[in-house]
Amino acid sequence: MADNLHERRSEPRSIIDRYFSVEFSLSGCSFVYQLKILNISTTGICVLVKEDSDLLNHVRVGDVVNLRYYPTDSSRPSVLLKTDIKHITRDEQGRFKGVSLVGLSILENQDLNR
Repeated sequence: MADNLHERRSEPRSIIDRYFSVEFSLSGCSFVYQLKILNISTTGICVLVKEDSDLLNHVRVGDVVNLRYYPTDSSRPSVLLKTDIKHITRDEQGRFKGVSLVGLSILENQDLNR
């Protein structure tokens, strides 16, 4: 059965082990949220946010915000990067039932070899 599975994403995914988590510290939001990065593609990343999280009241698709990214290598410093909120998708029946998948796209040009 596993042989019948095929990739259904619109673009190929490649895992880049550069960042482990991303921090949302937004104006008007009472809390700071640090979320583990779910996956990384050539065009963006995704994080999971519980449906009842106050964070979802402070982000909208199309918002451009500065988010702090924490590298997998703890000896490297975190970086603040301009990020576009690409999508907020509620998973009502699938693997992530009860959460929303928030797609992020880093807008700042980066040298991934740093």
